[in-house]
Amino acid sequence: MLLKTFGWSFAITVAGLALAGVLWGWQGLAIVGILSILEVSLSFDNAVINAGILRKMNAFWQKIFLTVGILIAVFGMRVVFPVVIVAITAKLGPIEAVNLAINDKAQYEELVTSAHPAIAAFGGVFLLMIFLDFIFEDRDYKWLSWIEKPMAKLGKLDTLSVIITLVVLMVSAMTVATEAAHGAGDKSATVLLSGVAGLITYLVVAGISGYFEDKLEDEDEEGEEPAGAPAKKGNGAVVGLAGKAAFFMFLYLEVIDASFSFDGVISAFAITNDIFEMALGLGIGAMYIRSLTVFLVRKGTLDDYVYLEHGAHYAIGALAVILLVTIKYEIPEVVTGLVGVALIGLSFASSVIRNRREGKPGDSSGAQSEVASGV
Repeated sequence: MLLKTFGWSFAITVAGLALAGVLWGWQGLAIVGILSILEVSLSFDNAVINAGILRKMNAFWQKIFLTVGILIAVFGMRVVFPVVIVAITAKLGPIEAVNLAINDKAQYEELVTSAHPAIAAFGGVFLLMIFLDFIFEDRDYKWLSWIEKPMAKLGKLDTLSVIITLVVLMVSAMTVATEAAHGAGDKSATVLLSGVAGLITYLVVAGISGYFEDKLEDEDEEGEEPAGAPAKKGNGAVVGLAGKAAFFMFLYLEVIDASFSFDGVISAFAITNDIFEMALGLGIGAMYIRSLTVFLVRKGTLDDYVYLEHGAHYAIGALAVILLVTIKYEIPEVVTGLVGVALIGLSFASSVIRNRREGKPGDSSGAQSEVASGV
């Protein structure tokens, strides 16, 4: 199963490193390898979050995530996104921006780096909303109950997450952004607008996907078979979301994935400003994150280790704060990566202790694992 799940990642790694060696020699090969490791370390928590959403979708949409989704992640976010940022920031046409990325790498890096406050504000707000909506929801399993129990009570106020996010954004715009890092100067207005855009994006995409998901669940309870409804097994269990619900869930998943990739793209400039080396290295890393996502779904890991999602969401909250802080202050990439890995590691250890205490082996045989095996 391991080879089946990670086979494409292994193959692309070999091909990518070989291509890097041929095009750029040993130095280029080393840079691509380092970038791949950087992407995996920074996005490990992304795999857990992706798995939590992906397991709700049927086999068709899981395959779409692994095919169309990987093209968006690799080509869209690692190649097109930095160029678009340069085009907007420098007020250049697409062709001029591409030419700049290829022929004037130093200026290209400077322009992308100067756009960091806007990128950090958008991604930070989006990720903060994900964390707050998670922590304010009353859940059957609570990892840090001394935090999650009172937060669940506060979460009865429907708009609390939005209010807190707007307050954090205003504080960031008035304080952190006034002396932005990277020599960017006063970026208060940019941070405020980008943060509002991130909030609107979250509310629209998450709201629509949640609406269709709830609608299908209501119709399923009434015994109806709506068009595009989830396929069912013989016992009537829902296999996974399909139709409009799955489509908007897919969009939501891609925006989350994009938000996680911001720090990876920006951090990559500390290693290289060659757009092709960057795309190849980060793309290989993104493939492993996709494979790890599928592995978690197929193994039913999130059902077996119930605190993993908690750890991943706490890592999201930490990343959101880090992104907003980096508008003004430089934070080493290793800190970002280690915080996420540490939180997920602690949540995994807590899950293992819980399973042992309750006599559970941690081997899922649930319906979701059977469904995902068809991916």
